Amino acid sequence: MALAIPQIHAHEHTDEHLMQRYAKGDSKAFEQLYLKHKGALYRYFVRQLGDKQLAEDLYQETWGRVIRAAANYEASAKFNTWLYRIAHNLLIDHVRAVKPVDLVGHDEGDASLDAFAGKEQDKPDVQWQEAQKGLLLKACIGLLPQVQKEAFILNIEMGFTAAVISDIAGVTLEATKSRIRYAYQSLKDCVNAKWQEAGHE
Repeated sequence: MALAIPQIHAHEHTDEHLMQRYAKGDSKAFEQLYLKHKGALYRYFVRQLGDKQLAEDLYQETWGRVIRAAANYEASAKFNTWLYRIAHNLLIDHVRAVKPVDLVGHDEGDASLDAFAGKEQDKPDVQWQEAQKGLLLKACIGLLPQVQKEAFILNIEMGFTAAVISDIAGVTLEATKSRIRYAYQSLKDCVNAKWQEAGHE
């Protein structure tokens, strides 16, 4: 005789369901959400601000807002998008307090998303070159306009699609695609320029 195994519905483990449980007073549900998203959310702030203390402050404030808004959370909103929209708004508020948000203007041509893949794998010292270019890339990301930097980080690091990023940032899909495209092109040009400045061919 087969043992009866309690069925666990997949939806009960979704972020949205966990958030609903937390809104009803289940603190363990919040703990699960926090553990799942804490690393990526913290990196989101650190990569854009370059200031760990400030990143920590905004990171904590994001979770504080999640807690305060729990009762009003609607399951129709994807938790990940909702979480990063809160983070985005905090970041923009901070940037505006420091300086005006950089805006992206015109829209021309597609930048290749393979720009950073490296096409010289058969050459000697390629690993050293890629490591050096990685350091240059980090420096170049810091030079991007804020809106491009955020779009790039959400796309390349968090793995969000342009559609999700447009929802987080509250801009059109075309504007988001343009930001990502410009970020890739700017980074490619910046890394190449710095590489040549360092005396490399």
